[in-house]
Amino acid sequence: MEETIAAVATPMGEGGIGVIRVSGAEAERILLRVFRPAQRLAPRRFSYGRVIDPESGETVDEAMAVFLPAPWTYTREDVAEIQCHGSAVALGKTLELVLRSGARLAEPGEFTKRAFLNGRLDLSQAESVMDLISARTERGYSMALGQLEGKLSGEVRALRERLLELLAHLAVSLDFPEEDVEELSRAKTAEILQSVRAELSGLLATADTGRILREGLKVAIVGRPNVGKSSLLNALLREKRAIVTEIPGTTRDTIEESLDLGGIPLLLTDTAGIRQTEDRIERLGIEKSREAAEDADLVFFLIDAAEPLREEDRAIAEAVRGKRCFLLLNKSDLPQAVAEEEAAALLPGAELLRISAEKKEGLQALEERIRALVYAGALQSGSRPLVNNARHKALLAAAAEELDAALALLSAGEALDLLEMNVRAAWERLGEITGETAAEEIIEEVFRRFCLGK
Repeated sequence: MEETIAAVATPMGEGGIGVIRVSGAEAERILLRVFRPAQRLAPRRFSYGRVIDPESGETVDEAMAVFLPAPWTYTREDVAEIQCHGSAVALGKTLELVLRSGARLAEPGEFTKRAFLNGRLDLSQAESVMDLISARTERGYSMALGQLEGKLSGEVRALRERLLELLAHLAVSLDFPEEDVEELSRAKTAEILQSVRAELSGLLATADTGRILREGLKVAIVGRPNVGKSSLLNALLREKRAIVTEIPGTTRDTIEESLDLGGIPLLLTDTAGIRQTEDRIERLGIEKSREAAEDADLVFFLIDAAEPLREEDRAIAEAVRGKRCFLLLNKSDLPQAVAEEEAAALLPGAELLRISAEKKEGLQALEERIRALVYAGALQSGSRPLVNNARHKALLAAAAEELDAALALLSAGEALDLLEMNVRAAWERLGEITGETAAEEIIEEVFRRFCLGK
């Protein structure tokens, strides 16, 4: 019999209510041992009462409690929940009584792991639980909710069924190698392989968008001193977060802020102006600026369009070459000293926009370009669910590679039995997404990343 587990299910700290969750066959017995209801405890109904120390009879807290019999619970086991006051003391004392009464402290993610092992969730749905908890925007939350409801799982299972159908056809071709069956099997094989491969391409096209909606788009604002980097940060945030002066080198460290841009979480980093300097502290800030630019998904390279280009601008362009960049000609409200052609030559292929951070001009166009960039793959994929998990992306890519290998063998006229290994490998990679073919160590690693009490 599985041990009964317990943990605090709400964040630690002061709050109006804190929840102790208990799951397992002993949940009801443990609840009745530490909780004295004011009236008879009925299943699925909250009861008011007192948390008591069963050995001393001492009252620990006033609380509400509920017992939820299996299988209609989060874990599909008997579950009890105690809602006491949300102080660390009340929660700690109540949890201690529950553990002393026969429960074991749950490991991180163990409640959700039991939901997975008991068939309530598949592995990809279980992973979406943490995405729901950590969602930074409504769009990210909706994406995680769709995963929890099984949108990705449903597509993956449908693809696995088609590959299983193909494996059956390959088995027929081996058992009945007559020429007409061979030709029929080759045609059927090509149809299924190409169709499934196209579906995988569509899912993979959403992966960058999904990752950004889940983790955030890391944006580094770079440029030489006094080009308006801090002014741009303040304008995007619509508040005065960074100090702005006419003195070059005011920003000596990176400033990081978050912004919800139409459902896209932007992780903005305002950096120190990059230039040659003898100031040791400023040099440290400049080094952090270079690191931020290297780590960013997108770089805003600001140029003071009211002054001629300098060698510092050209040096920065070399430093960010190869990164995805928006080249922003700032101070467009002033007489212009930099032609667009001249600026574009610094970073061929970079998207160029004129803005005025001070006057907040051109920012709407900038935000629209960010949205277009992030949602490009998602818009192409139509109603297909977004892939937001690096593990899922890697497995989809691995399955696609196996199908590419199978298609290459088919195109080369190889015998159908040689394709079976690649098709089966693709089927297994997709099964790792839902957990049906995932190794135990992979499952353990997934749940190890969960928070305690979930």
